[in-house]
Amino acid sequence: MEIDIDQRLPPGQVETKKFPVLSLGPVPKISKEEWELDIYGLVDNLIKINWKELLKMRQVNVVKDIHCVTKWSKFDTKWKGIPIDEIIKIVKPKSNAKFIIAHSYDGYSTNLPLEDVMNGKAMIAVEYDGKDISYEHGGPARLLVPHLYFWKSAKWVKAIEFTNQNNPGYWESRGHHIYGDPLKEQRYSED
Repeated sequence: MEIDIDQRLPPGQVETKKFPVLSLGPVPKISKEEWELDIYGLVDNLIKINWKELLKMRQVNVVKDIHCVTKWSKFDTKWKGIPIDEIIKIVKPKSNAKFIIAHSYDGYSTNLPLEDVMNGKAMIAVEYDGKDISYEHGGPARLLVPHLYFWKSAKWVKAIEFTNQNNPGYWESRGHHIYGDPLKEQRYSED
């Protein structure tokens, strides 16, 4: 039985068939050879993962709806990537690590509760719709956290910092909600 679109669409959202491109400024063009992911903070094992090492990790395919704070939603987007759970197994967060901050090559950052990237809820995405992720959409690798507004899915991810504090990222420090649940319309800090 197919779910009615009105039941799938979070409050205040409009479905789009396009994939709008939004960014802070110029699009970074990081090659796969240059790309690396630095994992640090409250973890037992500090690591840096290059592109070849990342692709050797277990990958999964997911089909998820995504929702932008600018009020568009796109249904059934197809992604391939490495579950954050795989990285967590390697780095072993300390017991007081409760949050992550994702950092991007363009200076962007966003904060997330650790529980919101575990248990299959998030990935380092390396493909969108069966192809490499374009630079405009965050390639070669981006964070994907589809159950939250899309600003939480940091493009051009270059580092994940494990921390015990819920430090606001770029948009959160400029008035966006600290959490960003589309089902609760948590767009701005007063929501």
